[in-house]
Amino acid sequence: MNSTRGPAVGVDVGGTKLLAVLLGSDGDVIEATKEPIRGADLVSQVTDVAVRIGGGTPDSVGIGVPALIDSAGTILFAPNLQSSIGTRLGELVSHRLGGTRLWIGNDATCAAWGEYVSGAGRGSADMLMVSLGTGIGGGIVIDGRLYEGTNRMAGEFGHMVLEVDGPPCPCGNRGCWERFASGSALGELARQEAGSGRAPLVLDLAGGDPAAVTGEHVTTAAIGGDPDALRLMAALGRFVAVGIANLVNIFDPQVVVVGGGMIKAGEVLMAPIRASLDGLAMGARVRPQVPVVPALLGEKSAAVGAGLMAMAMAMAAEGGVVS
Repeated sequence: MNSTRGPAVGVDVGGTKLLAVLLGSDGDVIEATKEPIRGADLVSQVTDVAVRIGGGTPDSVGIGVPALIDSAGTILFAPNLQSSIGTRLGELVSHRLGGTRLWIGNDATCAAWGEYVSGAGRGSADMLMVSLGTGIGGGIVIDGRLYEGTNRMAGEFGHMVLEVDGPPCPCGNRGCWERFASGSALGELARQEAGSGRAPLVLDLAGGDPAAVTGEHVTTAAIGGDPDALRLMAALGRFVAVGIANLVNIFDPQVVVVGGGMIKAGEVLMAPIRASLDGLAMGARVRPQVPVVPALLGEKSAAVGAGLMAMAMAMAAEGGVVS
């Protein structure tokens, strides 16, 4: 898809924050802003930040939300944003922004498109995005086109079930991949370790309270070279690799891009993922190894992708070429 129209605004709605970007006609980020989500009026805050960063009512706005979204932009299901389930986000934001062209999709799907067009997936034909954060999201690009599925519900990689009787997941199932391979999973593993007297540096970073240990504490300690934290990161990397191997078996992509908040850990996470992935995919000795690379757009991936989709939609509506 050629997303060369603008300027456009992209908004990434997270569980606790909004990140918005203003894109120029070439798709480059002109300005970015991040703010905490305040209260339950998501519609007003999204509208306000779009107008503010756009310097007035934008020509086109893309919004990424960690949820299942229907074609009208209604939030159908959102395990980590439950207060917004049922919100007619598309209808309400469109009404407040008047004639602005609006595109709304899943945040990890948006991130995949951002990385495909402007980031680590540029130049590939088939790409998967695995977004590691509080949970795990995903996005799929096949033959240069964003794939959302029949009901726009494709890419929920985090809810592949790895263990039928595993730990409960906010989605309602048990043993989902994200229960073993996300930031939340890392925090849970680290709390168990700290509570058993292991990982003392991680415990110190949490103020000495095992219940206060988070994945961020592990990441900080691992980047600093702490062996206990590196061991925890290696365990997490193994679980990430198992899920990626499943995806490689299904999609046979050209590249897998790993993004989300956990990518801040850098090679202390990426190295064990790659090491564990080697040999896991079916026919590993005869198939080319799929590159697993970190996202280049960082935390802006989803906002950029949402803005690019809105820009492309506006171009198509005006008779432009979208491929």
